[in-house]
Amino acid sequence: MFQKPNSPMTAPYHAFETLQKHKARLNGSVQLGSGIQLAAWSNGDDCITQRSDHHTLSLYVTEGYETYQKTASGWRNGGGPDRFCIMPEDSESTWDVRDEFSFVHLYCTDEHLRDIAEQIWERSPAGINLDEKTFADDPRITQLYRHFLLSSDWQQRANHLTLSTASTLLLTHLVQHYSSVQWKLPTVRGGLAPAALRNAQAYIEQNISESLTLGELAQLAGLSEYHFARMFKQSTGLAPHQYVMQRRMARAEQLVRHGQLPLTDIAMACGFSSPSHFSNRFRSVFGATPSQLRALK
Repeated sequence: MFQKPNSPMTAPYHAFETLQKHKARLNGSVQLGSGIQLAAWSNGDDCITQRSDHHTLSLYVTEGYETYQKTASGWRNGGGPDRFCIMPEDSESTWDVRDEFSFVHLYCTDEHLRDIAEQIWERSPAGINLDEKTFADDPRITQLYRHFLLSSDWQQRANHLTLSTASTLLLTHLVQHYSSVQWKLPTVRGGLAPAALRNAQAYIEQNISESLTLGELAQLAGLSEYHFARMFKQSTGLAPHQYVMQRRMARAEQLVRHGQLPLTDIAMACGFSSPSHFSNRFRSVFGATPSQLRALK
């Protein structure tokens, strides 16, 4: 049996705590293992000084045109939907928010960022420093935020693998394009060793009711998240988050068709935190809701 480890608690992120002490409104947050967290915010008519003990990647979701950063030459703006900011560890910035806007923060400890770099490139990450960016634009960052992070319900355990995968891709992108090293991504050829694939699949089946992250699956195989995701897809034809969702749906169909459990219990057993989310996902896959399919028995 593969036992799911307990996730270590992460100390509160300074930027998160600072926003909570001001007028910002928290719309949602999720911790994705140790060293990484997502938070969705709204704010307006506020002035904030951020001093970071971690890295923050911020994407403006709506508005942001009236958000100003204090610079040596005065207040500067340039925000708007899909603009992003990088606030590296130990940076300090002051912001004047003059109108309502919404944004999403990805918080990451320096240790976690260096672990990602070391595992992917297999070299010492001692020289990595993220660039500070304000009101910048990058289609890849926008795509990962909007296609994966903003389109998923963060409170659903079934979505946490998608969220952790997208977060790792974002951090890898930052190291590659917005850091002092800008290493080229290594080429990954071939799939997982048969034993590693069997172990990963068995772990998924035994923990199908739980929140899964890319980090724990990669750790099981002794690989970086980057290498594991690509090798897993080579072996199965599906990205890890796609494979896990497929297995959740297969388990759900079996329980709906052949079991006697209440539908709410089936949702929980397959990793869904709410019956409505489970029902919507089930219908998108099978063309009928769980209750409709069960009625055909």
